[in-house]
Amino acid sequence: MTTGTKVFLGILGAAAAGVMIGLLIAPEKGSETRKRIAKTTGDWADQVGNFLNRTREQYDELKNKARNMKSSAEERVSRMQEDLG
Repeated sequence: MTTGTKVFLGILGAAAAGVMIGLLIAPEKGSETRKRIAKTTGDWADQVGNFLNRTREQYDELKNKARNMKSSAEERVSRMQEDLG
């Protein structure tokens, strides 16, 4: 896990804790507070899932680009060796 990922997860965790504390001390009925917590948690889970999916897609794209660049470079080196040989 990279440092950036750790920082992101730390900030996300701190924000979640802050929201939950805010909801728990808000002057509402317990049932309303539980509904809001459940909704907020569900929304955040969706957002994190979407973020992870986008990150995975970007990673896959970069990996494919790197493979293509490697193949291209290998072909060029091979052609240069043939021209020199």
